[in-house]
Amino acid sequence: MAEYVIDIRSDTVTKPTEAMYQAMVTAPLGDDVLEEDPTILALEDRCAKMFNKESAMFVPTATMGNLICLMTHCQERGAEVIMGRKSHTFLYECGGLAQLAGVHTNAIDNSPTDGTFNLQDIRDNIRDTSNVHYPLTKAISLENTQNRCGGLVLPISYFQQVRELADEHKIAVHLDGSRLLNACVAAGVEPSAYTSLVDSVNMCFSKGLGTPAGAIIAGTAEFCKRARRSRKALGGGMRQAGVLAGAAMYALNNHVERLKEDHDNTIILAKFIDENGGPIASVDMGKVHTNILFVNFTNILAVEVVKRLAKVTEKEKLALGRSIIVKVDAYSKSEVRCVCHLNVSKEDIELVTIKLKYVLDELK
Repeated sequence: MAEYVIDIRSDTVTKPTEAMYQAMVTAPLGDDVLEEDPTILALEDRCAKMFNKESAMFVPTATMGNLICLMTHCQERGAEVIMGRKSHTFLYECGGLAQLAGVHTNAIDNSPTDGTFNLQDIRDNIRDTSNVHYPLTKAISLENTQNRCGGLVLPISYFQQVRELADEHKIAVHLDGSRLLNACVAAGVEPSAYTSLVDSVNMCFSKGLGTPAGAIIAGTAEFCKRARRSRKALGGGMRQAGVLAGAAMYALNNHVERLKEDHDNTIILAKFIDENGGPIASVDMGKVHTNILFVNFTNILAVEVVKRLAKVTEKEKLALGRSIIVKVDAYSKSEVRCVCHLNVSKEDIELVTIKLKYVLDELK
């Protein structure tokens, strides 16, 4: 009996569609370090307009994109960035700001309810520039959607409040918008509704949009000019990079509206666990905004759940009449993360629920 594998560890595991492969193969190419790749140039122009920014620049990864943006805002030695304690940049980017840019990070608590951080906390953590003991606050970094808080969509009103606070103190606002288009589809707004309120933005193409690699950053023309030097220093200058830009252009044309399918599939999965998980598995339905779902487990370690979902017993084969493997990730001792994406259909999610029901009943 053949095993059927459903991988919902992340939306980074997606593979290009055949049509995307063709877009990559047929993309006109040039040398992007010399700013001569026509497909890269077209993508950068398109994204700059989409974000309502003067300029944009393609980068190999969103991790590099965040690093470059914050490096560019923090040119002065002794600079500091305020960000959420649950932000991707703080948790999962190898401390690159400290390692490579010499930038200090001031992490403050994210609200578990909506992923924001308290405005007064921001205000209280903006350093007094007259005190020589302190680093200099140069930027505030936001994240939308907020991955570690469950793919939450931050409200535009919050961005407006942060913008006003940043302007008051003459500091920059950066947006880690790796899954920005998920937020826009869920909120029913254009990207510029968010990006017009920040000084820089970084968006990933290789998550929900399904490309093999690549991200885009945007800001003023002067910002991108300085950022281009940082990209080169970090080894991010690529030559015939239009093969990746071709995939990104295809994704922007064909994979944005379908993000709602991923959100809908996540709700289907969340509802199933909400109705069938007790007493060992639970979800917070109020926090299911996009394609990310955190499942909390009681009286069993999350890593044990991950291991069990990844195997098929003989007894299970007989009971279900099939061999289903579900790949998920343990994010803490009690949390498992599931992420719906381009390569997971509604039918796949129905198979996930069949597997889950069997495993949950077994574990109970």
